[in-house]
Amino acid sequence: MNTKGMLSVALFLLGALVVAIEGQGQAPALPGAPAAGAAPAAQQTGPGVQAPNDAKYREFVTAKCKNPPPPPAPRGGGGGGRGAAATNPDGSPKHRDYKVAAIPGVIADGAMWKTVWTGRGNNADGPVATSDGGMLFAQNTDSKIMKLDKDGKATFPYENTRTSGSVSINKKGTVFVLERALPQDILQVAPKRQVLADTYKGEPLDCAGGLVNDMTTDSKGGVYFTMSGVYYADPKGMVTKYGTVGGNGIILSPDEKTLYVTGRLMGVATSPADQTPAAVAAAAAAATAAAAAPPAGRGGGGGGLTGLVAFDVQQDGSLKNERQFSTCACGDGSAVDAQGRIYVTGGNGVQVLDKSGKFLGEIPSPLPLITVAFGGKDKKTLYGVANTQQWDEIFTIPMTAQGFKGRPK
Repeated sequence: MNTKGMLSVALFLLGALVVAIEGQGQAPALPGAPAAGAAPAAQQTGPGVQAPNDAKYREFVTAKCKNPPPPPAPRGGGGGGRGAAATNPDGSPKHRDYKVAAIPGVIADGAMWKTVWTGRGNNADGPVATSDGGMLFAQNTDSKIMKLDKDGKATFPYENTRTSGSVSINKKGTVFVLERALPQDILQVAPKRQVLADTYKGEPLDCAGGLVNDMTTDSKGGVYFTMSGVYYADPKGMVTKYGTVGGNGIILSPDEKTLYVTGRLMGVATSPADQTPAAVAAAAAAATAAAAAPPAGRGGGGGGLTGLVAFDVQQDGSLKNERQFSTCACGDGSAVDAQGRIYVTGGNGVQVLDKSGKFLGEIPSPLPLITVAFGGKDKKTLYGVANTQQWDEIFTIPMTAQGFKGRPK
């Protein structure tokens, strides 16, 4: 066959191939492009992967749960700290301009945030102070607990913590971490490594649905945590659910008589106390940040509505009197100071409330923050964590207020 004939046959066969592909509703692939209809990359499993995103999750809950939870829906807000639009050439989020105004008794005018650590992945969350002036941070991607000493040097005192989500230390020095890998649990890592709780109503925690998200520990040896709801694991590991709020950040008052959880109860509108110009601006910023937040965030969330809900803590650790404490722009991690004021990330930084729920002001930050904690030798340093799940940055800012010294956080 001559060259012209060979070319005709080749063109005929190519045309037939195109027709066959188009007959199946697919366009021919361009050179170098992935094949049309190619199967997606295999989903990951194991440490570093949050349970609902684990390739084995559906198989696990179907086998272990009487009523398996539905597939997780994309998360649409509540945290106000994951998304950062503008980035630098290295992929890090660009800092925004901010100006700290004085809040009497809390922070001085013109105070500035300082970067003390940066990292990649989802590797900074759930901070808590240590007695030597350092701070512990959960590392979700690397399944470790990182310690920053008073000079900012990083070490890793606890490893193999299965997708660490949050760290907490109680008054007695017992260290706990939420393990978000499949199956999820609350792990005590010191002084003895053992699981505190991994079941709810006789089934794995995963059967309750959602992701273990944030926690605060009491002086009795129990742990309050959020997991698309508010739960208490008593010192024996018995887990009980309380209230109706979805929850996200969670913190005990200094006297342990009140538990604060971020979120908004059904039907609760913004209160007149939250209509000051600063509060309105903070709420608008929180709504913008929530809308920009990517899915599969921290795993809790308050349904996209920010605020702070309170419970009365009983002698046995049980909770009563769920109520809306504030409709502030409070969306995520929280801390308390020695005067009982509450600090919650949201809006353009950190929202500050007094113990009656009155909005005192906002501490703006160079990036959206997901959580805060007091630390340093005198507990007059506030740590703030920015985390996009690809980039982490830990900041500090000097405070007039002093964190509560009766427990690590």
